Amino acid sequence: MNRRIIDLSIAIEAGLPSDPEMMIPKIDYLTHAQGAEQMEQFFPGLKKEQLPKSLGWAIEFVQLTTHSGTHLDAPFHYHPFMDRDFPALTIDQIPLDWCFQDGVVLDFSHKGDGEGITAADVSGRLSDIGYELKPLDIVLVRTGADVFWGKPEYIFKGCGMTRESTLYLLERGVKVVGIDAWSWDRPLPYLALEFQKTGDPSVIWEAHFAGIEKGYCHMEKMVNLGMIPKPFGFKVACFPIKIKSASAGWTRPVAIIED
Repeated sequence: MNRRIIDLSIAIEAGLPSDPEMMIPKIDYLTHAQGAEQMEQFFPGLKKEQLPKSLGWAIEFVQLTTHSGTHLDAPFHYHPFMDRDFPALTIDQIPLDWCFQDGVVLDFSHKGDGEGITAADVSGRLSDIGYELKPLDIVLVRTGADVFWGKPEYIFKGCGMTRESTLYLLERGVKVVGIDAWSWDRPLPYLALEFQKTGDPSVIWEAHFAGIEKGYCHMEKMVNLGMIPKPFGFKVACFPIKIKSASAGWTRPVAIIED
């Protein structure tokens, strides 16, 4: 049996315009030469010429949010309560068994930017691929927005989930989902425009706010969902970095295919 592992994450990079300005990561890279100077300070009496080719360690200093790069949102991100009346789980409280389960890809890349994915869309796609959801399946939604990562228009690209389609998954025992776009919801600029036109607050973050009714986690800014060779019959691993009391944690999700 052959095993293939497909990387479903983006790299954390400095300066890319695909996030709002306040969320763009900053990375300071210390070179091996600078590391040698630091090592002289750590080891009194050491001369950098005594190090291999006069070089020391390389170190990076990173400034970012917990929602930078590919990340897993905890229920606490959406609201302080989940399952209606219970304290929402933070990322360090997420059960690890939620994060290693059978995966399912639902392809909605034919939908236009800003379109909503309905419960009927989800049901129809599951019927098309001949799959019935079971508890703890990890459902990955393909929009095709990932090809725009690194570009300013990324935040406008892709369709998105709605409250009803999110609850459709959660009512079937799904706890972790993911999407290859900036947000699990429809792109925020479209939601803002719709709210401006209608004044209806129910359009704002509706898929996220579904977590108030039923707690769940979602991954955002995924890539390569189109590289998974079959819509089901594979595993997903997406363990988040453990950050105390945080609303999200960076993750490197992978699809594991056994042939």
